[in-house]
Amino acid sequence: MRSEFSTMDAPAGVATPYAFAAALLVLWLLASFFSPQNLRHIPTEGGPSLPILSLIGLYNFLSNGPEVLRRGYERHKGGAFKVALMSRWLVILSGKKLVDELQKLPDDTVTSATMEVFDMQHVFGRPYHTDQMHIPLLRALTRRLGAVFPDMFAEVQAAFGELVPATPDGWTPVHVFPLASTVVARATGRVFVGLPICRDPGYVRLITHFTDDATEALKMLTLAPAFLKGAVARRYTVVDARVREMMGYLRPAVDARMALAAQFGAEWADKPDDLLQGIIDAVVARGQGLHAAPAVRRLPGDRDDLRGASPRRSTDHTLTLPQAVIHALYDLAVRPALADALRAEAHAAVAAHGWTKAGAGAMHRLDSFLRESQRLSGALTVSMFRKLQKPVTLSDGTHLPAGTTLATPTLATHLDAAHYADAARLAPLRFFAPEGKGQPRLETTAPDYLTFGHGRWACPGRFLAANELKAVVAYVLVHYDLRPERAGVRPQNVFRGLVVYPDAHAKVLFRKRMGGGM
Repeated sequence: MRSEFSTMDAPAGVATPYAFAAALLVLWLLASFFSPQNLRHIPTEGGPSLPILSLIGLYNFLSNGPEVLRRGYERHKGGAFKVALMSRWLVILSGKKLVDELQKLPDDTVTSATMEVFDMQHVFGRPYHTDQMHIPLLRALTRRLGAVFPDMFAEVQAAFGELVPATPDGWTPVHVFPLASTVVARATGRVFVGLPICRDPGYVRLITHFTDDATEALKMLTLAPAFLKGAVARRYTVVDARVREMMGYLRPAVDARMALAAQFGAEWADKPDDLLQGIIDAVVARGQGLHAAPAVRRLPGDRDDLRGASPRRSTDHTLTLPQAVIHALYDLAVRPALADALRAEAHAAVAAHGWTKAGAGAMHRLDSFLRESQRLSGALTVSMFRKLQKPVTLSDGTHLPAGTTLATPTLATHLDAAHYADAARLAPLRFFAPEGKGQPRLETTAPDYLTFGHGRWACPGRFLAANELKAVVAYVLVHYDLRPERAGVRPQNVFRGLVVYPDAHAKVLFRKRMGGGM
C-alpha cells in the first residue's frame, strides 16, 4: 500500500521546496562546521563531528541524552567534551575543578546562555531574554519568605481541599501531573499576584496552559535549525495570545493599586506584599514616578516591562516546580516506611512552630529526602549554561574560542560514585544531620550538586522553590496516605535531550488520613 505522502506521482515542481530546504540544511551545517568558532579539537560524544554526519550525534543525544553524557563524563572526567544540539555544539565541562573555573569567570568574559540554548527568546520575546528585573525582586522576596510563607501554605491547603477527595474509607487514584500543576500555580500565584487573582479558575487555567504551551513550543524549537526557529515559533506558539489574555486578569489589580498609590502615596496602608507589586514599583521607578502609570496599566499590543515580567516569570517557576513535586510523590508512594518517618517529623515540627518557614526549616529529614530526590530527578541533565564573550584557556590547557556555549553535566555528576556512595540508589537520609547541624540544605549548591546550578549564577528563585516544595510535600504527608498505581513500581522518568520529565500520565492513590487536620 502506498503512503498518502508518497511523491512518486507528484509533479516535478512539488519536490523543489524539499530540495531547497535540504540544500539550506547542508549549507547551514557546512557553515557551522567551518566557522571561526570551530571546536574540532574538543572530543565529541554521541557521534561524528563531521558536517552532515553530526546529525547522527544529534539524533543520539535527543533520543538518549543521559547515556551520551554519562559516557562522555566517564571518558573525559576532569576535562571538556562536546555534544551536538540542533543549533550549536554544547561544550560540557566536567569535574569539580572545571565547574569552579566556569562559575568564577568574570561577567565581561561570559554571559548566561540558558535562554539561547532553549530558544526562549523565540517563545517569550527578546525583552524576556535580556531584562533581569526579576533577579533583585526574587532576592527581595527571599528575604521576606518568613512573612509570605503562611499565605503560600494557606493556598496549598485550600487547593488540596478542593482538588483531592476527602473520603477516609478508600483509596482514590489521582492524576498527579495536573494536581501538582494546579497546586503550584495557586501557591505561586498567592506569592506573585495575591488574592483573589490566584484562585480565579480562569487565571489558574491560563497559568497551567501557559506552561504547557511553552513546554510544547520549546520541544518543537529543539528540533529546528537556527534559520527556521523564528518561523517555527510563529507557527507553533500561542504564548503571546496567552499573555494578552492573562493581562486581562492582572490589569484591574494594577489599575486599582496605581490609583491607591496616586491617592495615598507609594507606601499606602495595606499595600500588597507580592511580586506583582514589586514589579509595579520597579516599573514606576524606571519611569521616575507615578506618571509612568499609563505605561504600566495599558494592555499593550507590544511587549513592555509588566507584560514581560509577570506572566512569563510565573512560568519560570511553574515549569519546573510541579515536576519536583511529582518526582517526590512518586518516590514516597513506593516507600511507605519513609513516608511514616517524614510524617512524624512534620507533625513534630508543626506542633512546635506551626505551618511557618521555621516549621518547614525544622523538617531536616524531609529536606534531605527532597534534595536526594532532586539529585536523581532534577529538571535538566545539564546546567550552568554560559556563552563565552572572549576566548578562554582552561587550567588543563583547553582553548575555547569566543562564542562557545558551555554547560556542566548535572546528572552524570550526581551519579558519580566518587561523589556519592551507591550513587544510583535513592538514599533519603543521604544528606541528613541531627538537628540539621552541617547539613546541606535543599537549595544549597556545590560543584558536585548542580540541580540549581552553582555559584553566583545559581537559580535566584531556588529559595522560594525549596520552601514551596517542602510546604506541598509536608502537607501531603500529614493529610494523606500514598500508594503507587502499580504495587511497588515507581513511574519511570522520561528523558528528552537536555530535559528530565516525570511520567505525565501516571496516578498515585491517595487516602485521607483520619486526624490529620493540622
